Amino acid sequence: MSDATTIATIKSQALANIAEITANPKPSYTVDGQTVNWTEYLRQLQETVAWCNANATLEEPYEVQSRGYS
Repeated sequence: MSDATTIATIKSQALANIAEITANPKPSYTVDGQTVNWTEYLRQLQETVAWCNANATLEEPYEVQSRGYS
């Protein structure tokens, strides 16, 4: 599995969790054995999506345009 595929999977899972917790909010959630409140959990998920967005293009081909002058 490539890094880009892994990042896309992580983003998809985070977005699914955001959809779930906003549709049926609870006062707190247990994440990896720790209890966090709803707003903190939502913020963590949003930061995960932002990280994925920032890193999703790491393996994509890109083009650098330059112009020489003399």
